[in-house]
Amino acid sequence: MAEKKPAGKKTQAPAKRTTASTSEAFTAEERAAMKARAQELKAEARANKNRADGERDLLAAIAAMKGQDRTMAKRLHAIVTAAAPDLWPKTWYGMPAYAVDGKVVCFFQAAAKFNSRYATFGFSDEANLDTGALWPVAFALKELTAAEETKIVALVKKAVR
Repeated sequence: MAEKKPAGKKTQAPAKRTTASTSEAFTAEERAAMKARAQELKAEARANKNRADGERDLLAAIAAMKGQDRTMAKRLHAIVTAAAPDLWPKTWYGMPAYAVDGKVVCFFQAAAKFNSRYATFGFSDEANLDTGALWPVAFALKELTAAEETKIVALVKKAVR
């Protein structure tokens, strides 16, 4: 027996779904970043098991950089690995990063990554930098002088305490 509808009630047809195609919704740079991140997640699983794999991926990411970004990334790699040898090198969103137990503590983001006027050296929530209710977690970096290197060493050491 057919079910009767209450008087005055109309049924509404389901809303038509409209979605933009991937090519319309994302820029070429965003699509490339998503593809790189998917590949990176696969590599990350390997890198979390083998420090040498992580370092190989990080060094390849640095080698792919150009100019000042590459120079700073190479120097930061030396600084971070000397200041905190227990951090494992790896890549994070295609950029050099350093982790404990697979969780990123600090990272470098090249200026060219987002066409920025400066590179960034930052820390994740895994870093032990908490000071009161407000503290910096990312730093603009235009060049690495001895003064910046000293600050970075202190921050990295504090981050892994």
